[in-house]
Amino acid sequence: MSRTLLRGALALTGDDHAFDAAPHDIAVEGERIAAIAPAGSLNGDQVIDLSGHLLVPGLINGHFHSHEHFQKGRVENLPLEIWLHYTRTPLPVVLSPRQIYLRTLVGAIESLRTGTTTVLDDVALGASVNRANLDAVLQAYEDIGIRALVGFAMMNKPIVDNFPFAEEAFGAETLAKMRALKPIPEADFDALCAELAQSRHPLHKRVGMVVALSAPQRCTEGFLLKWRRFADGHGLPIVSHVQETRMQVVTGGLFYGSPMVEYLNRIGFLGPRTSLIHAVWLNPREIEALARSGASAQHNAWSNLNLGSGVAPIRPLLEAGVNVSMGSDGTCSTFSANMLQVMGAAAAISKIRDDDYTRWLSAKEVLRAATRGGSIALGYGDALGAIKVGAIADITAYRLDAPSFLPLNDPVRQLVYAERGAAIDFVMVAGEPVMQAGNLTKIDEAAIIAEIAAEHATLKEKYDAAEASVAPLLGAMEHIYRRSLATAIPADTYPAKLPAKGL
Repeated sequence: MSRTLLRGALALTGDDHAFDAAPHDIAVEGERIAAIAPAGSLNGDQVIDLSGHLLVPGLINGHFHSHEHFQKGRVENLPLEIWLHYTRTPLPVVLSPRQIYLRTLVGAIESLRTGTTTVLDDVALGASVNRANLDAVLQAYEDIGIRALVGFAMMNKPIVDNFPFAEEAFGAETLAKMRALKPIPEADFDALCAELAQSRHPLHKRVGMVVALSAPQRCTEGFLLKWRRFADGHGLPIVSHVQETRMQVVTGGLFYGSPMVEYLNRIGFLGPRTSLIHAVWLNPREIEALARSGASAQHNAWSNLNLGSGVAPIRPLLEAGVNVSMGSDGTCSTFSANMLQVMGAAAAISKIRDDDYTRWLSAKEVLRAATRGGSIALGYGDALGAIKVGAIADITAYRLDAPSFLPLNDPVRQLVYAERGAAIDFVMVAGEPVMQAGNLTKIDEAAIIAEIAAEHATLKEKYDAAEASVAPLLGAMEHIYRRSLATAIPADTYPAKLPAKGL
């Protein structure tokens, strides 16, 4: 087995991302780190000089949606439940497999260029399982060299039926039309996931599958538990959007007689390798249930800010022993898949939750969530998120002559608060360089970007028409939004937003 040597870099090493200001040699054999030693003490078949760089574990983006990448920048200043209709429009935009391949690379390129080596893509497949389209997504990740877990935003209820007060907000004719828009048949998901669990298990394939449920309110109880059993039976991670907004707490009360995490706990859905995405509006009982079950809460700080969803109670989660991971969410709501930006937002926004500055999140806690926390949440255990012997070599190198690290006082703080990707010029995934000297090694990036721009230009009228088709729904959704704001939620829910009055 050949050995690649990363020579002479400073590094954040071990599970605690320790920094000792001494240059290291890191030997990689196959996809694993084989040795770490003082610079100049190791040899390799291929030597890559990274002196003047800081090596950091590749970031793990536990949640985004590649189906949104062509909609980046099209929508602003809408809450989730209204915004949702602009990303899943009544009039769909139909793309070719090549366009889907290019759309997928939009996020993959940005991810590698901003320090992310693992993405979880919760991709909406549309009205049916089109295998050519799905294969285009998988092939894009294979070609660029990033690690990817792909899921399918599965649900078995019409979208309109996941909103509270829908019967009073929508007229009978509109309700009938919306309920006629059926989700993908369960049997199609059964066959697809059974195949991919065997052929693309993420512990054995760099591009693998994940069980991704859209949200509890979009699924029947039987559907949730069926996929819980499937994930457990195949040793797969399972993820779902849960309690992202205040409206969803209202929804839980009306649908289940309790907030949604309490409901999931009651039916036996929670467990290890389970990621509850967002988890913004929680009460102490729910946090205790997460800690007891071993489930993870995933912090999507930048998305939650852009959609006005609120600030998750991360300090109480950590104090309870809950594993916290991180994600960017889709680029139609967040404009960016940059996990460095997500980390900076998470660290900064924690400081408005509490006047007790000893409880504010530190840069090191945030970095852990974006690395080790993601590895635990997605079932990789100790294999990802750390530069240590035996770990998979997913590593990013940052130039130390970049403004964000100049002068170098605390590399973790400067990484989290200052760096946004400009310093990156080397990335390794599964022991293979996918970026060297600032260039992606496995695709012709310039040609791909030119093709993306050309194809996207042909789609503008389609996206304009799709967004126009949302207009008939807006009055009813505004009613639901206002009605939910006026509906009480449990008094012990951690406040996720500043009070509106007096600002």
